[in-house]
Amino acid sequence: MKSDYSQAIPSAWQAMSKIFVALGDEHRQRILLTFEPGERLNVGQIAEVSTLARSTVSHHLKVLREAGVLISEREGKEIYFRVNKRFLETSFNRVTSYLATYL
Repeated sequence: MKSDYSQAIPSAWQAMSKIFVALGDEHRQRILLTFEPGERLNVGQIAEVSTLARSTVSHHLKVLREAGVLISEREGKEIYFRVNKRFLETSFNRVTSYLATYL
C-alpha cells in the first residue's frame, strides 16, 4: 500500500479532481454537451437552449471555466466559451494510465 498519498494529493490529480467536481452537476453536464466540436458559445446562446436563468448559466460557466473544462475569450462586450479539449484529454489520459498501470 502507498502511504505517501494519505496527506497530499499530487497536483496533477488536484486538477482532475476539479474536473470531476465540476462535471458532477447535471446542469453543467448539459451545458458541456451543448457544444458542437470546435464551437464557441456565449452565455446568451447557452441560456436560450437551457431551462436555467441566464445568471444561473453564468454561474455554471464560471465553475466549468475555473475547473479548466472550458476556456473563455472576450470579444468586445461578449465572452465566448469553448471546450478545453487539450486539458481534458491530458487529464483523462492520466486517469486511463493510472487504471492501466495499477488496476
